[in-house]
Amino acid sequence: MKAREERKRLIVWALKYICKSKDEIRRILIGVSGIPGSGKTTLVAAVTERVNHLRNTEVHFAVWFAFQWMTITYPNLSWPLCQTQQPPIHRRGAAFTFDVKEFYRFVQRLREPLASSSSTFYAPGFDHAIKDPIMDDIAILPESRVVIFEGLYLSLNRELWSSAAALMDDSCFIEVDREIARERLAKRHVISGIVSDDAAAEQRTSSTDFLNADDIIKNRLYVEEKIPGG
Repeated sequence: MKAREERKRLIVWALKYICKSKDEIRRILIGVSGIPGSGKTTLVAAVTERVNHLRNTEVHFAVWFAFQWMTITYPNLSWPLCQTQQPPIHRRGAAFTFDVKEFYRFVQRLREPLASSSSTFYAPGFDHAIKDPIMDDIAILPESRVVIFEGLYLSLNRELWSSAAALMDDSCFIEVDREIARERLAKRHVISGIVSDDAAAEQRTSSTDFLNADDIIKNRLYVEEKIPGG
């Protein structure tokens, strides 16, 4: 019941952009952020589905995707932004392992006014089988008027992250109890095959995910809309 109410609140928050976008010549850009395990994906997917259902059009009026511009992939352990002595994979998913410059340029392109000649943009997706991003996997059509970004660092008060956030029409932060997030993450790591057992999952959550969570909380921009994530 609680999860349903949280979804409903986020849906109501997002639906106001349907009316706002009717006579606009630009897309509505929304950023949804939160610590690992906060339930961002579940909530954002529900919002997007509901918005498209209410619009009842053949082409998706709203589209969402998770931020996947990573500088590190499993086959190629390049570490262009890393100054730490820790193994690269150990910190994969930290803010400095993402190509924020490319993300910022992408948001800038989506921010441009729509025209009859507007083209389709493509964003990275993620292949859970190989545990790596897939470039140009998600199409954002000119008819897609609401674009919902979902990611850990979309409200991070750091160079270029904050610049990208400033281009959004609105943002919200999904709040969650850390122990609930810990349970979700540990289960996810085992199911996805990242680790082999519960002990390793707990270790990874504490040594990697919660380091990222602390960075997100400590360096978060002011976000007016905060929604419980379970």
